[in-house]
Amino acid sequence: MDRTDNDTIWAEKISACPEKLRDIIEEFREVDARDRMEYLIEYAFELPDLPDRLRKKRNEMEQVHECQTPVFLHTELDGDGVNFFLDIPMESPTVRGYASLLVDGLADATVDEILTTPDDVYMLLKLQEVVTPQRLHGLHFLMQYMKRQIIKLQ
Repeated sequence: MDRTDNDTIWAEKISACPEKLRDIIEEFREVDARDRMEYLIEYAFELPDLPDRLRKKRNEMEQVHECQTPVFLHTELDGDGVNFFLDIPMESPTVRGYASLLVDGLADATVDEILTTPDDVYMLLKLQEVVTPQRLHGLHFLMQYMKRQIIKLQ
């Protein structure tokens, strides 16, 4: 496969993402690896805390076991939209940043838009250049868990 084929595949995957997530992906792809990591860390600080009603039920939330760090996910349908709630410790800025980026990028997206988003968003963001393979494994599964919860709620 030559570079042109590869570029076409990446472009198709990016176009399958909701608009807000596409904008974030383009922003990450335009900067060097160091800046990508800084962006990811900035997102870590933007992940909203769990609302009180979920904080009390945290242990009932689904855990993403493939992540090295404790990641708890709760999903709610809101009409045709989706709300994701995650609990991830600040001591895990990479995973927390990625989760926050997904929450932001998928906000206002429809169920169908989220379900057609590629599971390897982290690759579209070029995070494989700044994150260890073990962490990438967890990031990959986070998106799958998000989709699976949506499907269960439908």
